[in-house]
Amino acid sequence: MVRLKYEITIKWSDEDECFLVGFPDFPNQQWRTHGDTYEVALNNGIEALESLIEAYNLSGETLPQPKTVQVI
Repeated sequence: MVRLKYEITIKWSDEDECFLVGFPDFPNQQWRTHGDTYEVALNNGIEALESLIEAYNLSGETLPQPKTVQVI
């Protein structure tokens, strides 16, 4: 597994009746995958993020800079 440094956002959607998964650091990636439970959504999100990173690498596209959080 690739060491992931990117934020994964998981939110419940009443409209879709599932958890939606997005990657805020990647442009045009509002909602990338989903899951019926939080755990499934997280696992799907990790898999989708790994695939997204691989696609960037294969295309030669530069990966976005991950946002960092300052710990106080």
